[in-house]
Amino acid sequence: MRKHLLVPAALLGLTAAGLAGCGKEDPAPATGGASGPIAVAATDTTCEVARSESGAGTITFKVTNSGSKVTEFYIYAPGDRVMGEKENILPGVPVELRIELPAGAYEAACKPGMVGDGIRSKFTVTGSAMPLTADAKLADATASYSRYVKSQTDALLVKTEEFVNAVKAGDVAKAKALFPVARTYWERIEPVAEIFGDLDPKIDGREDVIAEGLPFTGFHRIEKDLWVTGDVSKSGPIADQLLVDVKDIVAKANAEKLSPLQLANGAKELLDEVATGKITGEEDRYSHTDLWDFAANVEGSQAAIAALRPALEDRAPDLVAKLDAAFKNVDTTLAKHRSGDGWKLHTELSKDELKELSDAINALAEPISMVAAAIS
Repeated sequence: MRKHLLVPAALLGLTAAGLAGCGKEDPAPATGGASGPIAVAATDTTCEVARSESGAGTITFKVTNSGSKVTEFYIYAPGDRVMGEKENILPGVPVELRIELPAGAYEAACKPGMVGDGIRSKFTVTGSAMPLTADAKLADATASYSRYVKSQTDALLVKTEEFVNAVKAGDVAKAKALFPVARTYWERIEPVAEIFGDLDPKIDGREDVIAEGLPFTGFHRIEKDLWVTGDVSKSGPIADQLLVDVKDIVAKANAEKLSPLQLANGAKELLDEVATGKITGEEDRYSHTDLWDFAANVEGSQAAIAALRPALEDRAPDLVAKLDAAFKNVDTTLAKHRSGDGWKLHTELSKDELKELSDAINALAEPISMVAAAIS
């Protein structure tokens, strides 16, 4: 879950640099159902969307944050189903969100401080447009990625059940060993999981969710019990609910029909996850198993780009070459921190090593940010 409120002071500079690097994106031409990018002016108290209506198709929003807080921008369908999102929008760093929307009633929302329900306004999409999947290679990309999601959700369910059983049996050592393994499958497909309202914070919310009026449950609540108190004697109900929620999200994720732009945006979102949570050690603040999540986010991003590769080779072969080189650099840099079948603890890495990883992610984020424009 992307809620990044508690950043270790020693890494503030590194994180700000990473966020700035991840936030830079090429200006978007007019696309699909829009007559041009729709400006969104965000502050700490307002969210002004220049137009409240657009034609169906690919729509680009250009968000400028003039407030003092990091913000987020969402387009919601009824039931708070996330159609598109941009998180960690720094003050003074304009970002663009390209999404494909059919006709319908939506809500646009800014979330100053990245908390709460956000400042919302109605957004209406009318008419019809040829879907991006009318292109055979983009249709194949979504089908390929859906198969990947299925493989990951199958494993997520199996490993979460093993983890829950260990917790309920009071086997702390086994539960600790399974914690980062189960989460690997979650982290690879998190952009898909985040589509479905409150399920993401229920499963992956960190202790910060209490400030938003949500209960602290899921993986990270059990993580705290395992590593801080070492006592899971009262963790059974939380573990049971985690399994229920994971089963729910597995069913929803496998039924979801994705747009090619969701693959492109998801690949970028996973890198933003690394830049703002894993690098700082915030994600797994009790177990310090952040590098497992780091690697999983990168692998998930690679899977989305691999699905899109045939279309990208036709449309932007130079971009494919840049992506290949940048992914190879990340893989090589991350491999230095292997430990057995897993990864070193976050606390075992020096500031210089964390910066090297951050630099590699930022170098990858630049070409990844161009993928949405290339396929739309």
